[in-house]
Parts: sequence; structure tokens; C-alpha cells
Amino acid sequence: MSSYEDGAAEQTPDTGDPSTSSSFDTDATSGAVITVTIGATVPTGFELTAAEEVKEKIGVDARISKDRGRIYFPITTDKLFLVHLLRSVDNLFVVVEEYDHYQFKESKEETLLDLQQLASTLPWSNALEVWKLNRTLKKKKGYRKGGNATKEKACGEAVADVKQPEQTQESSAAEGDTKAESTPDSETCQRDAEEAVPKTKLIKFRVTCNRAGDKHSFSSNEAARDFGGAVQEFFQWKADMTKFDIEVLLNIHNEEVFIGIALTEESLHRRNISHFGPTTLRSTLCYGMLRLCEPQASDIILDPMCGTGAIPLEGAIEFNSSFYIAGDNNDMAVNRTVNNVCHIQKRRAEKGSTSGLPIDTVQWDLCKLPMRTSSVDIIITDMPFGKRMGSRKKNWELYPSCLREMARVCRPGSGKAVILTQDKKCFAKAISRMGGLWRKLHTVWVNVGGLHAGVYLIKRTAAVFGQTPEDVYESQRMVDIHKEDKELS
Repeated sequence: MSSYEDGAAEQTPDTGDPSTSSSFDTDATSGAVITVTIGATVPTGFELTAAEEVKEKIGVDARISKDRGRIYFPITTDKLFLVHLLRSVDNLFVVVEEYDHYQFKESKEETLLDLQQLASTLPWSNALEVWKLNRTLKKKKGYRKGGNATKEKACGEAVADVKQPEQTQESSAAEGDTKAESTPDSETCQRDAEEAVPKTKLIKFRVTCNRAGDKHSFSSNEAARDFGGAVQEFFQWKADMTKFDIEVLLNIHNEEVFIGIALTEESLHRRNISHFGPTTLRSTLCYGMLRLCEPQASDIILDPMCGTGAIPLEGAIEFNSSFYIAGDNNDMAVNRTVNNVCHIQKRRAEKGSTSGLPIDTVQWDLCKLPMRTSSVDIIITDMPFGKRMGSRKKNWELYPSCLREMARVCRPGSGKAVILTQDKKCFAKAISRMGGLWRKLHTVWVNVGGLHAGVYLIKRTAAVFGQTPEDVYESQRMVDIHKEDKELS
């Protein structure tokens, strides 16, 4: 648990108060380098994967929270840009303060009063400096929301340099003196500037409370309401639930309490997909699945049920030394994948990248893949759960057939497959029937849209396809099924 900073309770508007929009454009990079704690939400079950990525890309050790789906790691402000290179995290925030064992009062009224009093005693300064620096990084990378960025650039840098409140009257008078002498272009620029910069120069904010635990006397909404009211009174910010500049996070997990400021405006898991399907996977979950199978240079990686292409797209961007084949039997799914690939390629071209993506898209029958035997290194796919796609009854026939065809195209001895499914019973039965061809190595339990699912890492045995007892039986069974289908038709 971090300690309070000296003088945090005596914080005034003159010391790091971002109550006006002038703080938006303060050059945070000119200050001294400080160390802060960054928190990140990650797909539940892939916390270790995220911690490994933090170690690789930032060089620090990440701490996994007791509350699943979160990690925390220290970083200096001169390396803050590195957090935006992480592919396994959904949302990022800077920690204002953390309490491992927060003592909640017995009554709801006393607890909510405590939260109100807490707001004015927290060490906000460092977190707000990081928030301002993060905004600067986003502007440099063109992350600014809305259509005003181009207008601001056209009107010059002066638009960004919003004056302090005490200087507003002087600057307004000066603007009044020069208005009569303005040219039509400068008048247009001035109007654009007025549109780009809000007339009310107060920062807009909201408080979001995420609470877990059954021993609390208050609700999440009550905590957010009372804590948010105290934050508003302390900083004199304006509350706005939708068009906010700052999102203050209040995370409560049993006795563990974290207060933070969000660094991401929307979840990073939506980064690759422009054409969504009914069961589109989060890009961050796709990244965790890809890391699980450790792609190597020149590997042929197959997703036989690609849906919107989320998995092969993430692989083609992050592990681009391998080649990806995305396929599906549904023509709408194939079209969505093609559109998503085109969207990414267009976005890369706009940034000056001339190289294409190592990915191809095919429409096929999953149980009769148009590929040579033993030609694929890795298979990674999201199988039908039997909820929104397919049915549990059909899965009992589909899963064994899929695993058999996957075993045919996968390289014996070295090939691997990573399978995501929520139909755990059906998958376990199918794997047992294919025991001579596949061996289960590892399972990661994840949360997918509120469903408890498993990510299974399985390895292709060295057995020759078509010669194992299980495979011979399965092959004969499939022949009998096809005969019955023909007779019925």
C-alpha cells in the first residue's frame, strides 16, 4: 500500500489543479520524471500472460491483483508511451491510491461519509500529471476524438494554448481589439477555434465504481455518487456521465480499494474489428490465445472457424513472421473477415506502411478442409459454444469431426492447437475419442461474455493420421453417417 504524499490534503488550485481546460495542454513532459503505478484490466484467466508481456516490453515486474482480471506495475513517466504498446490489456489507468485492507464502517451512512472525506485527502498530483502526459501522447499519435483535430491544426498551435482563468479577461479584450482587423480567413479560423475549445473551461468528469464482495453495506451507485460529489466539490469540476474528460475509477474488491484515473477512453479490445459478428472475440483474448501457442517464424497458422477473423488478424499484426489462413463455412463470416482485413490494411496505408498482412481468407467445409495432410503448424480457433451459434446437440457430432480433420492437416509430433469453447463436457468427450491424435497440455479458464469457458492447448501426437484405433473407428463411423444421410435423402 502506497503512502500519502506530503501536503496532499492541503492541495490548492495553484498546485496541480486541473479545474480549467488550460491544464489539458500543459507540457507535462517538461516536469521531473516521476514513478507511478499503472493498473490494467485484462481478459480473466490471462493475467500471467499480461504480466509476461509487461516484463518483455517495459522491463518491470507486474503484480496480479486478488481481483481477477487486473494487474499492476510501476513505470516512470519518461516510459509512459510503452504502455500503449501492450496488446493483452483492455483498459489502462494510473493509480492514485490503493488500500489493501480498507476498514469499512458498519453502517452505510458512515461508510459513504468516509468515502466523501477520502476524496480531499488523496495524493492526486502525480496521477493528474500522468493523465496530462497521456493526453499529450494521444495528440501526437492522432488519437484525439471528434472532427476538430484538423481544424485546430489548420488554425495554428495558438488554439491549444488555452489561457488561465485570471488571464481570460485580458485575452478577451485583446481579441476584441483585433476582431475588426481580422481577415475572412482569420475569422473562419476563430470560429473553428471557438467550436474546438469548449466555452466552459471546466473539466468534465465522472466516477465509475466497480465493486465485488458481499459484505458491503452500500451499492456501487451509492459509492460512485457520494465519492463523485466529493471529488466535484474538491476540484470544482463539472459532472458529465457521457462527454467527460476525466474518468475517476473507484475499484472495491472485498477489503481492497483502488482509486485511479483512466488512461484509455475505450477498451483496447476493439482495436482491429470494424465489421462485427454475433460472437466476435475480443482482440486482447485473441492475443492471449496466440501467445499460448508461441508462433514461430514461417509457421502456417490456421483458423478453420474464423468468424470475423479476430484471431488471424491479431496474429498477422503482432506475430507477422507467420502466415495465417482464415476460413469459415458461412459466406457472411468470410465477408466480414475480408472487410476487417481491408480495414486494417487501409489504416496501415494511411500511416505510411506499404507492407500487406500475411493473411488469406477462404470459404470451406470445416470437416473437409482443402489442405494437404500435415501442412499446418498451429491451429487456433473459437469453436461454437452451442449458445448463440450452433447447438449443444450438434456439438456432439461436430467436435469429434473437427478434431479429426484438424489432426489430419496438423503436423504430427510438432503441431499444436489452441481451442476456445464453453461446451467443456462435449470437448472433453471429443478429446478422449481422439486420444491417439491429440494430447491435452494446458487449460486456461476464461470469462467470455459472462460465460465460463476454457482455452485448451493440445499437441498433435506423432501418430500417423488414419492409423490410430480411434481414428479408424471415427473414420468408419463417419462413412456410416454419410450412407445414412444419402439413404434418407
